Formats: sequence, C-alpha cells, structure tokens
Amino acid sequence: MLTKDLISRIAEETGLSKKRTEQLLNTSNAIMRETLMDGNSIQLLGLGTLEVRERKGRTIVHPRTGERTEIPAKSQLAFKPVANLKSELNNK
Repeated sequence: MLTKDLISRIAEETGLSKKRTEQLLNTSNAIMRETLMDGNSIQLLGLGTLEVRERKGRTIVHPRTGERTEIPAKSQLAFKPVANLKSELNNK
C-alpha cells in the first residue's frame, strides 16, 4: 500500500479530508521518527513494537583470502509483532 492509498483509506474511514489526513499522518511519522532517534521504542496497539537495537561490532573473515575485516557497531530498526498478529499471518 502506498502512502496516498493509506491517506485515502483513512480519510474514507474517518470522514476527514485527505489534506487533513495527510497532515496527521506526516505529524505522526515525524513524532515516531523523533522518538526512535531518541532511543525510545514505540508500541503500536494491535501491531507490535518498533525499537532501535544496537548491533555489536564484529570481525568477519573473507572465505577465499582469509582477510579479516572489522564491521563497526551500528543501530538498526527492529519490529516485533504482537503474538496474535504473528499467528494470524502464519495461519492465513
């Protein structure tokens, strides 16, 4: 689903104008982005949790040359779905 499709669908369901719906969606996205950048998680009821996880740095070895390369630590976005959504998707 594209953003414009989501905006149209939300506008239909709520009776809001598409312009107002787009403003609300953009504001929600900005707030969620800011929250994640601050290192906090976001719980989306009925969907799951968005959170930033720290991935440790590590050393990898090239299989052919044996050359070692350092991979630096990094932050990564993770989504953990609620149990019932996960089971519904698997039983679909």
